[in-house]
Amino acid sequence: MVDLAPRAVCLGEAMIMLATETGAPLEDAETFRRSVGGAECNVAGGLAALDIPTGWISRVGADGFGRHVLRDLQVRGVEVGAVEEDPVRPTGLYVKDSVGGRTRMHYYRSGSAASAMDANFLDRPAVRSRLAGAELVHTTGITAAISTTCAEMLDRLAALKETQGFTLSVDLNWRPALWRDADPAPLWRLLRAADVVLIGADEAMLFAGTSDPAKLRELLGPRSTIVVKSDAHIALALEPDGRRTEVPALTVEVVEPVGAGDAFAAGFLAGTLQGVPMEQRLRLGHLSAAAVLAVRQDHAAPPPPAVRQALLACPDEDWAATQVGSAGIKSAALVGGAV
Repeated sequence: MVDLAPRAVCLGEAMIMLATETGAPLEDAETFRRSVGGAECNVAGGLAALDIPTGWISRVGADGFGRHVLRDLQVRGVEVGAVEEDPVRPTGLYVKDSVGGRTRMHYYRSGSAASAMDANFLDRPAVRSRLAGAELVHTTGITAAISTTCAEMLDRLAALKETQGFTLSVDLNWRPALWRDADPAPLWRLLRAADVVLIGADEAMLFAGTSDPAKLRELLGPRSTIVVKSDAHIALALEPDGRRTEVPALTVEVVEPVGAGDAFAAGFLAGTLQGVPMEQRLRLGHLSAAAVLAVRQDHAAPPPPAVRQALLACPDEDWAATQVGSAGIKSAALVGGAV
C-alpha cells in the first residue's frame, strides 16, 4: 500500500502510446502495441521502482484509455488517488512509428482531459493534501506548454512551494512544436522558481541559446541545482554554491531512446531524496536511463538494489568500463562480472 501523502509527487499529463509492432511507417501498420507514456508519469513510475513512495496527479478521460493509465501506474506502485476523471474530454494519445530507422512521434492530445488543468485544480482537497505532504514535486516544460490554464497552474505551484516547503523539480523537456506561436515566458518563470532543473545540452541550445552551465546559471538565477546532460554523454551538476560534479554515462546497447531522459530524472531525484552524494545521484540517473535505453518501451525496471549499490560505490574505472545491453549488465564491480 502506497502512503496517501507520498514523498514525491509528479504533476503532468499521461497518454496512451501506440507503437507499430514492426516499426513500420504509420500508413503501413496494421497492428500496434499499447503502453502508457508521458514524461511525468514515466518519472513517477521510475521513482516508485526505486522505492520512493510516489504519487502522480493529473486528469484523464473517463474512458478505457484513462482507466488503463490508472491501472498501469498502480501496478507499478504509483499512488493515483488525486487523479480526476473528465466525463467529456479524452485521455491523450500518441503513436510511434519508424521511417528509415528513425523513430517518429505523432501526438493526438489537443483538448485532452489533462490540458484542462488550471490553478484551481491545485485547491482540490485530494491534490492539496498530497502537495502538503510531499518532499518533492516534479513537473516538466511539456505541462507548461499544453494549455494556458496548465501554465497558470504551474505559476500557482511555484507560489505554493514558497509556503509549503517542498523541493520543486523541473525537467525542461523543450518541445518546439508545442510552443509554436506561444510565448515561453511561463516556462522561464517555472525554471527560475525551481530548486532542481534538468536539461539536455541540445535542448538548452534551442531554448536558451547556450548549453554552458555557467551561462545557464546566469539565465536561471542562483536558486537551483542545474543538471546538464551533454552530447558527450556526460551529466554535470552545478550546485548553488558553485560545486560542479561530472559523471560519464554508461556504454549502452541502445534499442530505443524514448523515455531515457525521464528515467535519468527519476534516478537523480531518487538519489536526491535518499540524500546520497551528488556523484551517486548522477550515477543513479545514468543507471536508470541505461535500463530504458536497452528496451523498446518508454520505461523499464531499474537494476536490482544490490547491483545498484555495487555500481554506485565502485571505482571510477569500473564505472567507465561497465556495459549495459538487452542481455544484462557487465561490470568488474559485480560479483561474477555480470548480471
